[in-house]
Amino acid sequence: MNKKRVLLTGAAGFAGSHILRHLLSNTDYDIVCVCGWEHMGTPERIHEAMVDRNYELSSLAKPYEGVPYFQRVEVITHDLSKPIPEMTKKRIGKCDYIINLAAESHVDRSITEPRQFIENNVGTALNMLEFAREYPPEMFIQFSTDEVYGVAPQGVNHKEWSPIVPSNPYSASKACQEAIAISYWRTYGVPVIITNTMNLFGETQAPEKYMAKIIRMVKEGESVPVHGKDGVFGSRYYLHARNMADAILFIMKFVKPDLYQEDITLLPERFNIVGDLELDNKQVAHKIAGVLGKSLVWHEEDYHTGRPGHDRRYALDGQKLYDRGWRAPRTFDESLKTYIEWTLKHDKWL
Repeated sequence: MNKKRVLLTGAAGFAGSHILRHLLSNTDYDIVCVCGWEHMGTPERIHEAMVDRNYELSSLAKPYEGVPYFQRVEVITHDLSKPIPEMTKKRIGKCDYIINLAAESHVDRSITEPRQFIENNVGTALNMLEFAREYPPEMFIQFSTDEVYGVAPQGVNHKEWSPIVPSNPYSASKACQEAIAISYWRTYGVPVIITNTMNLFGETQAPEKYMAKIIRMVKEGESVPVHGKDGVFGSRYYLHARNMADAILFIMKFVKPDLYQEDITLLPERFNIVGDLELDNKQVAHKIAGVLGKSLVWHEEDYHTGRPGHDRRYALDGQKLYDRGWRAPRTFDESLKTYIEWTLKHDKWL
């Protein structure tokens, strides 16, 4: 039997590099990574993925012992916001799975540079779906975010196919990616699966992200800004990127994409990937300080001071994927401890 071949975009980014690590550790798949390098992706993340033989294993597989990781990875440089040249298409070739994570993801930057941000994310989705139309895969996973649903009122966890109400240019651009993917699913038969994922954290995350920023500030004794208003703080279900990657592998192994059938199947398959614990911003800061063994110094910062249109709460309902049999390998507290310990040993990521 031929080995599976995966086309992974965004592999040099934080989330994509964790999927790369997980696939290398838990499968024998060959992986093609298309990277543009214009944005937040770094070669170091791909390097870390290929040399880290101690990566946490999935419950789905035995440790992989075979061809060295670097022999299973091919990195191709191309800016996916631009059409893929014919020679590059042929070099990528036929793939069994396409996992599309290529996107700008920093909300603050989307607010200051909305046109560039949205055009990039729309372009990457469109060009990857065009490639999938020409080189049909078994599955096309369009990686998306909880933020497309907008704010979740207290007590409401958005289920799959809840109304799409994005609050900022980033979430709007991800909603655009989803809409384009759905149109290609229906018009061209691309076997799309959409995943919506809660706030991710983990090794090699960019220092501008909330948890990495808190680790650095607590470590250096600085006062941590905690977004809130009148003592009420924003909350999220945080999810370690390894757990997210495990859910992606579970979908690849155990889910068959639904194809459009008139009057029968009117929507592609969609899954929420959710963490086990909802925490507000202050609770997250206290947990990080606790792992570091330091007292938390903090101050309240109004929700909208630094981020117009800030949503106080995001929340997804993960029951659907749970009912299919997926279980996160590690809890939030276990993941946080591992992440902080790793980051202190590799403090270049701070």
